[in-house]
Amino acid sequence: MTEPYYSDETVKIYLGDMRELLPALGLQADLVCTDPPYQSTSLAWDRWPDGWPALAATVASSMWCFGSMRMFLDQRQDFADWKLSQDVVWEKSNGSGFARDRFRRVHEMAAHWYRGDWRDVHHDTPRTAYSGPDKTARGRDSRTPHTGAIGPHTYIDTGTRLARSVIKAGAVRYQRRHPTEKPVELLAQLIEYACPLGGLVVDPFVGSGSTLDAARQSGRRAIGIEANEAYCEAAARRLSALTLPAA
Repeated sequence: MTEPYYSDETVKIYLGDMRELLPALGLQADLVCTDPPYQSTSLAWDRWPDGWPALAATVASSMWCFGSMRMFLDQRQDFADWKLSQDVVWEKSNGSGFARDRFRRVHEMAAHWYRGDWRDVHHDTPRTAYSGPDKTARGRDSRTPHTGAIGPHTYIDTGTRLARSVIKAGAVRYQRRHPTEKPVELLAQLIEYACPLGGLVVDPFVGSGSTLDAARQSGRRAIGIEANEAYCEAAARRLSALTLPAA
């Protein structure tokens, strides 16, 4: 049996190569949520592990994966086992990159992938509060040409709207444990959308442990794998220091 590097009541972290550990663990999860190496820099850890999306497909039928458009296009063959449902944009408070001949890059993408029938994939669409005029209407008839016609129906304004696909969240700057660390408030929205309460989230590239942190704070269980022991230790320290909210 593979022993976890860190373990508590809801979270486990394993140290090693996900291509070896993920099959060995024999997991069945509700969601894979991860930020893999994009292979876009010269950093030693920034190397794309060939074939990892196919391994992720053996664990879950739903996956959020962060990446750039270049990454998804370059690695598109590795996602052959998945179907794309949507993408969301994380708008940062400041940009990254030093190119002077392009737009200043102030965003990253997270793509949601699934397998099987969409109706069988858990998705709890978030809604946000709306404070504008009441849009309740009777006998409304929608005929948007590019999406098809919807017959006459009654629309009741609930005071909420679908959450937008652009999510604004400041980059992690203080106590940052990893150069590409994602904010918990961003990850929590993705996890709550695609994983039921009490479900299991798997992150094959733990990094700083943000995904595990967000999953646990959202009432989900989480299992992560990290190949770099320094980051594994940082994630373990982070999770062991957190105080869980009262039930």
